[in-house]
Amino acid sequence: MQVSLTPVDGLERRLEVAVPAARVAGEIDQRLKNIARTARLKGFRPGKAPFAVVARQYGPEVQNEVVGELLRESFAMAVNQEKLRPATDPRIESVSAEPGSDLKYVALFEVMPEFQVKPVEAIAIERPDASITDADVDAMLDTMRRQRPEFAAVERGATDTDRVEVDFEGRIDGATFQGGTGTGISFVIGAGRMLKEFEDGVRGAAAGEQRTVTVSFAADYGSPDVAGKTAEFAVTVNKVEEQRLPELDDAFCASFGVNEGGIEALRAEVRKSMERELGEAIRNKIRVQVMDALHRDNPIDLPKTMVEEQLKALQMDLARRMGAKDVSQLPARDSLEEPARRRVALGLVVGELLRNSGIKVDRERVNARLADAVSAHPNSDELRRQYLQSPDAMRQLESAALEDQLIDWVVERAQVTAKPSSFSELTGFGGNAGQSV
Repeated sequence: MQVSLTPVDGLERRLEVAVPAARVAGEIDQRLKNIARTARLKGFRPGKAPFAVVARQYGPEVQNEVVGELLRESFAMAVNQEKLRPATDPRIESVSAEPGSDLKYVALFEVMPEFQVKPVEAIAIERPDASITDADVDAMLDTMRRQRPEFAAVERGATDTDRVEVDFEGRIDGATFQGGTGTGISFVIGAGRMLKEFEDGVRGAAAGEQRTVTVSFAADYGSPDVAGKTAEFAVTVNKVEEQRLPELDDAFCASFGVNEGGIEALRAEVRKSMERELGEAIRNKIRVQVMDALHRDNPIDLPKTMVEEQLKALQMDLARRMGAKDVSQLPARDSLEEPARRRVALGLVVGELLRNSGIKVDRERVNARLADAVSAHPNSDELRRQYLQSPDAMRQLESAALEDQLIDWVVERAQVTAKPSSFSELTGFGGNAGQSV
């Protein structure tokens, strides 16, 4: 077998291969002989047809099969001979496979980049140093109370945190519009559920009061029928209710599943949950630093085909999460190219580190991840069975466990310093709900 290797551009290689005609003919001849032993052809007893007849009947089909198999086999032998690591499957061009002649073809493909990972001992990592304080628990309990407020009717003008119930009818240029009418609509002033101009127009109104509220819709408002237009709403306030936080009593504790031990038991459960969340936040901060450092310290040439495959995968994943219905709705490629390149680069660097370090997947970590994945499901045993029966799902858990192991391995060798922090800073504790008309 003759092999000629030529660098093309960057990581791309051109491999010219010639398989001797004798090898091709010999393989075809042997297969036809095997077929002749059992072939059933009209006018002949099984296995008694002349070889020439069998060759005419099955020759083209056998030729195609042999050529296809020899292409795959010879390519594997050629890249092994040249000590190449293809990044993806080859693009086969210029195939010459005439009967009686050498099988010749050209394979174009990219190879994996050759590189050495920089020593991880040079990586600097700031490990967040934080703990859960009594004040943190108090703040979380206060948030939990705000999540389940109680409301009582009041005879005064509405202010922030009050809940109001309103009827309204909106008009643009004197005509009503879709979505501009509502009856018995409740919202909390200041929560941001309604447009700010609408909230401002209702603020200060008491039950039974009627007001005219002017709202200017932004040019990029979600509904094109009203975007960029101004509407006047006739609003009637039916009810104003003052928000009151529930007492930290046994009933409140029971509403969160704590039926014994009262507020102290609830505080203990809250603290335990916050400690888990804090641990995950600290680990994520460290993970981001490690991955950023590995990416920054190891610039490498990337196979274009691998980047393209990752880019398409990101497009499809984002389109699925956005609910895109066809290809025209796929996210723009330009915005995803850098994330795609980062994923490919990190995949190569992490893979090289795993090979060099000898890290093998820890089954206990995989089992722990599996337990976390199914713990919140109402039928955890059934979900666990589904995971165990899905090779793809288990591979994802194993990859995540391996990444955890690698992070620990890097942190053990890196330059780690403590950085004072807090639960709220690390978890972004707090936030607001979305907005509607």
